[in-house]
Amino acid sequence: MKEYQKLQLRYTRDLDDLATKFDWISGIRLLFALAFVFNLYLYLQPGNSFLIILLPILAIAFLLAVREHQKVSWKKLLKKTLKRINVDEASYLDGKKIPFGNGAEFINPTHAFSHDLDFFGEHSLFHNLNRTSTRMGNRVLASSLTSTLSPDEIVKTQSAIKELEPNVDWRQEVQALGMIKQDDEESYKDLLSWARKERPELSKAAIFASYAIPSLVIPSLVIYFTTPLAIFGNISLLLFVINLLIVGLHKKRIEGEIIGSTEIDKVLRQYSLILEKVEQEEFKSARLKELQDALSTGQTTASIKISQLSTLFGQLDHVQNVFASPLLNGLFLFHMHTLRSLDQWRAKWARHVYDWLEVIGNVEALNSLAHFAHNNPEYVYPELNENQTIEFQNLGHPLINSETRVNNDVTFNTQSFFILTGSNMSGKSTFLRTLGVNMVLTSIGAPVCASAANVHPLPVLVSMRMSDSLNESESYFFAEVKRLKKIMDSLDRMTGFVLLDEILRGTNSDDKRSGTIEVIRKMVEKKAIGVIATHDLEVCKTEKEDPEKLANKCFEVEIQNNELVFDYKLREGICKNKSATFLMEKIGVI
Repeated sequence: MKEYQKLQLRYTRDLDDLATKFDWISGIRLLFALAFVFNLYLYLQPGNSFLIILLPILAIAFLLAVREHQKVSWKKLLKKTLKRINVDEASYLDGKKIPFGNGAEFINPTHAFSHDLDFFGEHSLFHNLNRTSTRMGNRVLASSLTSTLSPDEIVKTQSAIKELEPNVDWRQEVQALGMIKQDDEESYKDLLSWARKERPELSKAAIFASYAIPSLVIPSLVIYFTTPLAIFGNISLLLFVINLLIVGLHKKRIEGEIIGSTEIDKVLRQYSLILEKVEQEEFKSARLKELQDALSTGQTTASIKISQLSTLFGQLDHVQNVFASPLLNGLFLFHMHTLRSLDQWRAKWARHVYDWLEVIGNVEALNSLAHFAHNNPEYVYPELNENQTIEFQNLGHPLINSETRVNNDVTFNTQSFFILTGSNMSGKSTFLRTLGVNMVLTSIGAPVCASAANVHPLPVLVSMRMSDSLNESESYFFAEVKRLKKIMDSLDRMTGFVLLDEILRGTNSDDKRSGTIEVIRKMVEKKAIGVIATHDLEVCKTEKEDPEKLANKCFEVEIQNNELVFDYKLREGICKNKSATFLMEKIGVI
């Protein structure tokens, strides 16, 4: 937290310095403007014609001051956003709030593990990991949390995260650039739709007119104002009207190019700045170099092309300006040229837009994981193996506060499937989620909440949280059976890491017991690795059928000074102590 507090102070000082500079430039800009007006007034007085020399000088000085004012204003906005990022980080580490997107839109109850393991929604894994600020970043991070990389890709991702982790300034600047003008789902989809849509090219006659007629308007005006030939005033007016008619005939086509929000040019500008950050950084890891290479387009770069597109959309937006549009189009057919430039841009570069946005998304997702690693320096990157061994030392759930978290050692080797028992509140479900979350973190290249880890990355298959589906008239029991069927089908194709929590709760105890035992037998037969939690101690006898592959593990509870005491430590064997009767007596239920 101290690191982020120091960064807050740094950006506060930077903002104070920029505020002073901003005020000075504002004053200088005003002085140049007043000087120009006063000089113009004097010039218009008889005998002061020599003052015309100062007018262009003062105009240029004013424009330079305006440009510098805009630069300082942009720097202020960037520093303000960076300060906000560090305020949020300090608040997050202090446990006050989680000021990041929670990914609720990605909740999918039918997914193999993400819903059961609380990956999306309030206080979820995504909510804690997420440092993305674009729609694509959101999507890529969510996708990474619901998929499994190959071992080679895991190693490459680990290297990329290790490279980004200490580079706090660079990571936060990328995050800030996306936050300054955040995109939304509508503008994101509209942009991709625009890039994929084919449009008819302008006719040759329209292209010829867009160059020929404006080339006559200005000379006609010059002749009209510098000679007594009044007819050129009429010619200029006629050409001006013809230009407006040409634009009017193409107005529907021009307006059809405007994407959703009128601020799409600003969103694209932010994209281009993020891409520029990626292009200019000297990366060493293979994964980051791959992303960087994807932005090279021969003699130019993705950031330049997106910046050009931003400018074109900004120009196009002026067509709705009732003052600027008639003047620009009447004199220059401005929006016809913009439309043609957009057509040319789309023909040459539109097919790259999704790929460039995907690079931004991948960089943001890696930034999020690097931030996770930076905030948790005690976590480790698992070593990988291919012999179906999974070993964790001091394994804990990354979302539980380190001061209250209880860690456990766990090994899946020859005994690859555990039958887990324990009373309610003893820690069984938390332990299952701990295993699942850390297996997924391993499979996406992130560090895990452990002091050491050696893991064979496997697809995670979970049945822990089921519910009735009213839309499909589906009972809890049938939904659970369908989930178990999907798990079994998956195990026919591959070895998986399976987590089952008190299955078959929708049937009677005898049916539940026999069904659970058969599921365990199937798991062993299909060579699954994992854990099944149960309250039925009779199920634990299944271990005797294949003690080389099955093992009983448990969490115990003790009664001390008339209170239930849970230590949340994983033990060998079957749970012996019971808490339900004691607890009901204590609170007066029975």
